[in-house]
Amino acid sequence: MGKWYPKVSEEYQKAVDKCKKKLRGLIAEKHCAPIILRLAWHSAGTYDVETKTGGPFGTIRQQEELVHEANNGLDIAVRLLEPIKEQFPVISYADFYQLAGVVAVEVTGGPEIPFHPGRPDKSEPPPEGRLPDATKGSDHLRDVFGHMGLSDKDIVALSGGHTLGRCHKERSGFEGPWTTNPLIFDNSYFKELLNGEKDGLIQLPSDKALLEDPVFRPFVEKYAAVSDLCFIVA
Repeated sequence: MGKWYPKVSEEYQKAVDKCKKKLRGLIAEKHCAPIILRLAWHSAGTYDVETKTGGPFGTIRQQEELVHEANNGLDIAVRLLEPIKEQFPVISYADFYQLAGVVAVEVTGGPEIPFHPGRPDKSEPPPEGRLPDATKGSDHLRDVFGHMGLSDKDIVALSGGHTLGRCHKERSGFEGPWTTNPLIFDNSYFKELLNGEKDGLIQLPSDKALLEDPVFRPFVEKYAAVSDLCFIVA
């Protein structure tokens, strides 16, 4: 049985298509793909599979959620995107932020990701503490991602998003990029992880945990060797 996606009106779909073009221009011009992808992920990553709470439903724009420690700096992304959102009032914030994340991957050379609109906006933000702590290890990763319903393979694949962007001391307490070209979406994160620590690049405790764990590490090695990024995203 295949996945079920909600249906949207023709007007809504046309707005999504136009909005995607606007987002592409903004992200390419501002070189802001990393923080836009982080916004999309931090919005979606609060989902709890048991309680069906949290998740990509637009609540991250609310101050109550933006002030969560894991979301330091994401107010920048919200402000960057708002002028485009205002042009497409018919699109929910829930869809808008996820669409922006999809575009961020595509603009930086990643695979084209199918986008299925129809997410409703919700008003109740999730409690703090549902996103991973970069200072902790594999048990913590499994606990946090397990609440989202993700497997060990999913955890490693999602960690590959670190191929984009960098850490900022004032936001996370860490400083530096994971790869030599943090504006290109590829599998460099996994390659650099296997190459070991290098001057100018960062490896967080949660990154190193992927190498130290006997189940995570084979996935790191597998993704470091692939040439087709669709394999990782799928």
